[in-house]
Amino acid sequence: MRQRIAVVGGGPAGLTFARVMHRHGHPVTVLERDPAPDARPPGGALDLHEGMGQRALEKAGLLAEFEALSRPEGQAMRILDTDGTVLRDWKPDPGERSNPEIDRGQLRDLLLGPLDVQWGRGVTEVVPGSPALVRFSDGRQETFDLVVGADGAWSRVRRALSPVTPHYTGVTAVETSVDDVDSRRPDLARLIGDGSMAVYGVNRGLVAQRNSGGHVKVYVQVRVPPEWHTEVDPADVGAVRSQVLGLFDGWSAPVLDLLRLGDAFTYRPLYVLPVSHTWDHVPGVTLLGDAAHLMPPLGVGANLAMLEGAELAESVAAADDLDEAVRAFEERMWARARGWAEMTAAGLERLVSPDPAQALALFDEVQ
Repeated sequence: MRQRIAVVGGGPAGLTFARVMHRHGHPVTVLERDPAPDARPPGGALDLHEGMGQRALEKAGLLAEFEALSRPEGQAMRILDTDGTVLRDWKPDPGERSNPEIDRGQLRDLLLGPLDVQWGRGVTEVVPGSPALVRFSDGRQETFDLVVGADGAWSRVRRALSPVTPHYTGVTAVETSVDDVDSRRPDLARLIGDGSMAVYGVNRGLVAQRNSGGHVKVYVQVRVPPEWHTEVDPADVGAVRSQVLGLFDGWSAPVLDLLRLGDAFTYRPLYVLPVSHTWDHVPGVTLLGDAAHLMPPLGVGANLAMLEGAELAESVAAADDLDEAVRAFEERMWARARGWAEMTAAGLERLVSPDPAQALALFDEVQ
């Protein structure tokens, strides 16, 4: 293979694609706008599913390393009522590894390995062609035989293929975190358990997720107008905390302590692409993951993106005709992604709904 190939975005999808290509002896240029791997917080833990994220790591030759880093105990899930009563308490069986957890930062470093990532290379535009032209924020430009857009929800690469932009789901998430929970608040550590804990009320929910090292990510999900998060200054931690706590009047005090202990808050309005999002195939450019099929964050997105990255890499590495390999991959990706997009859209409607019993019923079905 003599083609020049670039992937835009150094997240799970882009790095998996590059790592599988590397395993097959084909270099890929990874273009990432962040100036360094640790330029911003990596986010919460991911549960990598046996037939998806773990399958992708197997294709990359990294499954054993993942198993050494991951936390099978993180598969535990506990559901509480708003008064603190435990409604469900699922624990993994001994040896269960269907979806163990791994911190995003650990996964990133595992995938990076020997890859040569060009940090601080923000892409502003991709112009399709033979070859495709990539324009950068610093005014430079380069050409590639294939540009893979793995640059997330607000993808710049997507604009070369589709005019569609994400739309608001009606749900906004607010993220905070608590460090050293085991030593600072052992009562909260016991409340959360080894994995995740969730509480659901009318049109709102709160989830606490263990990461490694006693770090806990706390997520609020609430059905609000899109401008809700602009009502207070996001830099005013006290004002944001008060705004969020006001949503949970009457809830169990220990549950709300998870919000009171948070020292920084981030608003994340949830956006999605249409469940049937596709595009007319364009030689030299394609998409992966959120850039192709942004869906609600219900444990599928990263898994699907990694599997797509691995499958595209295998198809490209074995291809006699690069364009036909990409075209065939897109057809497979669209068919599979549509089913997951429909499922996660329906799931979000049930998790954050006027009837909290819908959330519990959904977890019962999944478990």
